Amino acid sequence: MDIKLNYMEQGSGFPLVLLHGNGGDHTYFEHQMAPFSAHYRVIAVDTRGHGESPRGEAPFTLEQFAQDLKDFLDELGIEKCHLLGFSDGGNIALLFALQYPQYIDKLILNGANLDPSGVKRTTQLPIELGWASLKVRSHFDPTAQPKLERMELMVHQPHISLLELRKLRLPTLVVAGDRDMIKEAHTRAISASIPTSRLSILPGTHFLARDQWEAFNALVLEFLAKG
Repeated sequence: MDIKLNYMEQGSGFPLVLLHGNGGDHTYFEHQMAPFSAHYRVIAVDTRGHGESPRGEAPFTLEQFAQDLKDFLDELGIEKCHLLGFSDGGNIALLFALQYPQYIDKLILNGANLDPSGVKRTTQLPIELGWASLKVRSHFDPTAQPKLERMELMVHQPHISLLELRKLRLPTLVVAGDRDMIKEAHTRAISASIPTSRLSILPGTHFLARDQWEAFNALVLEFLAKG
């Protein structure tokens, strides 16, 4: 790996790795660190070009972020972990699980989508317009490039088929808010396509771990505690 990922670690025991969403960083999980670290070794990672993790020279794609995660776990000597991904972090977690399932004991997908069509149009259209504006601006303003790259992820990625999900045999929790920016039909399709999946729709928006953290934490800990 051409960079070293920044991360926060708390607790001990079996590793639980947390992946934030697009444009965020590990601090998104401020309400999860203490409750989860009472049971697990919690590791919240800043993905490439986010938070305090450098951009580096490698491609800025979700596939690269999944490869970064593999290299990161290898560097820490982690052979198996629980993996929780939110939003783009959920997409990275899915890509990682499809390529490296041997690293995961249990998988939690919060607000993930398989392709840009899974995002409600009321959310996706402003993202597309913002991306187009930044693309023009980036020709004369180099400071626009980092935000442009992040928005490109939401406009053009990911590309995961429902057929691919049928390969997964990991215990998986798929969770979203009942007012999520991800279409509920899309979330339900993800869960239905993973043979070992459990679906939970909680009251709230896309940002359950931040805004409805008590219900979210209880759901996650209950899922992880099951044998």
